[in-house]
Amino acid sequence: MAATEKPQFSPLYLKGSTGQGKTHLLHAIGHAYLTNHPHARIFYCSAERFMVEFVQALRQNQMIEFKARLRGFDLLLVDDIQFIIGKASAQEELLYTIDALLAEGKRLVFAADRAPQALDGVEPRLLSRLSMGLVADIQPADIELRRAILENRLQRFASVDVPSDVIEFLARTINRNVRELVGGLNKLIAYAQLTGQQVSLQLAEEQLTDILSANRRRITIDEIQRTVCQFYRIDRTEMSSKRRARAVVRPRQVAMYLAKVLTPRSYPEIGRKFGGRDHSTVIHAVRLIEELRTRDADMDGDVRSLLRQLES
Repeated sequence: MAATEKPQFSPLYLKGSTGQGKTHLLHAIGHAYLTNHPHARIFYCSAERFMVEFVQALRQNQMIEFKARLRGFDLLLVDDIQFIIGKASAQEELLYTIDALLAEGKRLVFAADRAPQALDGVEPRLLSRLSMGLVADIQPADIELRRAILENRLQRFASVDVPSDVIEFLARTINRNVRELVGGLNKLIAYAQLTGQQVSLQLAEEQLTDILSANRRRITIDEIQRTVCQFYRIDRTEMSSKRRARAVVRPRQVAMYLAKVLTPRSYPEIGRKFGGRDHSTVIHAVRLIEELRTRDADMDGDVRSLLRQLES
């Protein structure tokens, strides 16, 4: 959309839930377009602002100027289009603006928290225009991206030591949206600086209780066992069996490790779910898998794949 050549799809419609970076992406498109077209005229607004300006122009008898200004832009960026409800006249003006800009080969980008067809109170003709180009679904950041975002954010706090296990914990636990992820890191660092404490895993768990609780999905040991068995292609009964064959023991140990990482269950509770095994067996399995992940790329890859499946 920001390239010099004519776009294949217009308008571009960005769909993503709250905190997934839609507004940042709109601004990035605007900046990139301005880099490629230094003299271009760009207009960014929220749907709410569009409606407010439309009503003001209507009351002040300045509709001709309002229309001329809107249609004079080379790139129109409209955020939170889900709020373009009611006011049939405002929707109609946006519809005409879209048609006019498209006819002149100009570019439009819209962003919303839902697909065009799911917008409430929007007339069918406008819905048709919003969905006629490309509807791009912005997916939640995966753990690798969340980890990278935190590492990038840490560059602003060069004087603060944030251990790698804290970064891993935040990236794995705060998974609803990027806004909460960055906010959690900011809150943790600010608290540590105010109190003079070292940033640690314990401090993160104590100070980010609300954020962590809201993000944690309840993953059960049964779900972990089922997923691990499917991954390694073994029978579910092997999770509780006494067999010691390597092809069975290693998946069982991986499942115990994941149970400790992803659930609040104690070692004895986990042991009972694995055929009544002693807590020391679970501790051994957790430590072994932790150690294997540091020196065995295949094992680390298996665990990462299983974590993605269970946390998705």
